[in-house]
Amino acid sequence: MRIYTFRFGCLLAFLCFVSVTWIKSIPRDGGSPMLPDLQVLYERLLVAEETGGQVSRNLSNILEQLRNMSRAGSISRSTRDTTTTPTSTGMEDQPGKAETFRQLTGDPGTQVLLQPNIYLYIPHLRQHPDSLVPNVVLGQGRRGVSVVLGIPTVKREKQSYLVNTLGSLLYSLTSSQRQDLLIIIFVAETDSDYVSSLAETIRRNFPKEVQSGLLEVISPSQYYYPDFSSLQETFGDSKDRVKWRTKQNLDFSFLMLYAQDKGTYYVQLEDDVVAKAGYYDDMKTFATQEASKPWLYLEFSQLGFIGKMFRTRDLPMIAEFFLMFHRDKPIDWLLDHILWVKVCNPEKDEKHCNTQKALLKQRYRPSLFQHVGLHSSLHGKLQRLKDKDFGKQPLFQAHRNPAAELSSSLRHYQQHSLERAYRGEDFFWALTPVQGDFILLSFLQPVHISGYLFRSGNIETNGDKFYNTTVEVLPSNVTTQHKLVTNISSHHRVSDNGFIIIGAFENGVAEGEVEVELQPISALRLVVHSDSDVWALLSEVLIKV
Repeated sequence: MRIYTFRFGCLLAFLCFVSVTWIKSIPRDGGSPMLPDLQVLYERLLVAEETGGQVSRNLSNILEQLRNMSRAGSISRSTRDTTTTPTSTGMEDQPGKAETFRQLTGDPGTQVLLQPNIYLYIPHLRQHPDSLVPNVVLGQGRRGVSVVLGIPTVKREKQSYLVNTLGSLLYSLTSSQRQDLLIIIFVAETDSDYVSSLAETIRRNFPKEVQSGLLEVISPSQYYYPDFSSLQETFGDSKDRVKWRTKQNLDFSFLMLYAQDKGTYYVQLEDDVVAKAGYYDDMKTFATQEASKPWLYLEFSQLGFIGKMFRTRDLPMIAEFFLMFHRDKPIDWLLDHILWVKVCNPEKDEKHCNTQKALLKQRYRPSLFQHVGLHSSLHGKLQRLKDKDFGKQPLFQAHRNPAAELSSSLRHYQQHSLERAYRGEDFFWALTPVQGDFILLSFLQPVHISGYLFRSGNIETNGDKFYNTTVEVLPSNVTTQHKLVTNISSHHRVSDNGFIIIGAFENGVAEGEVEVELQPISALRLVVHSDSDVWALLSEVLIKV
């Protein structure tokens, strides 16, 4: 294209030159007066000559722009092919810390400015082309959701809180909410064995959520992190703390850049929090209410970086700012500095600055997330911070259930009895179940049950669930019992003593309907089929009639 455009410009200029030269050679006085038509042609050709020159100059400018775009595009292509870099890239082929390069074209002074990018702030990444490609360990490529939750996690020496955190986040979600949410767990480690082990733990505990794409697990390339040994100690922090906060800046930035095209809003969390029931709707409703305001982030917790919601379109700018100063300050300080840069006037006082910054962050109360981890990811540090605005969490959900006589082989802990849970006064908390343990609800009168719900664990003790436990009903009609027991072609699974298996606990919840042909029901029971490693807690018991 460049050759054809050049030739067109040259041809046009040549024709104009020849034509004008010929016209000028005709005598304008004496025996050969200029004809009127030639006079008009002459004037038109003069205009054409001028226009041709302008077209030629315009074409040259366009060619120059195309050269620049092609040169910059070839430089940034390798970066754009990864899903984790900022949208403005293109300096990885530049030597040293140069921010510009010169185009040796017709004008030797022409200079094309390339925008800064991640390679300026983490230059060692240039040595490894795949250093910014995330390792997607678990995931179905979910996109287009309303809310993305980002959870960085690391290998902890004392105790891992991640499974409980995920259980808390998933605990009260409805089916429609699960389809409109994405939870990304960023395992900020380069030990592939540890990453695989943690991913398998998540898959084992939350198989449906992994299969549906609700949960996603990623990790960085082994080349992502720089050499932390050369970091300067600042603000009185030890070398270990400087390394810890620097790595945290890199972790959060990586996660934000990965999440930027997954949904509308991004919420930063940590791996040792619990969520308040209904947090999803509360966040979406508040974000909608504040949509017309120029906020940079919404706060759903007052602690550090927990519960900060951003519009995903702002994530590239935020992440680039963090990367620019990742060696210098902790991430919560850097976030505050973004606000300062945006709205604070150096010629005015601190009060004015704080007033302006407050416009860019909107606080929601009460807090929706509480920090529960005691042992920090920083070696030797105890983290006792609690959000006072979080309030008390409901530990059970009360329902009115049909009158029944209750019995169980399980021993309850303190006042947390089965009777109180069934009446909606408390949760049922039992010592470790073993194979053969049961809970039996014998209805005083046969009842038509449309459905049931048993939820184990609660927001504080999410791990105390029922595992390998079935839900079984006893039809009151003896003929129905006999027919189901003797009918080999029936799809119902038969237990003992006339009971029919209608469901089982999955990830701590048993929920379903009771078919019409089984009605009415005389009794319902839960049966444990294997020894458990943990206690069992029922936080919700609902018999729908």
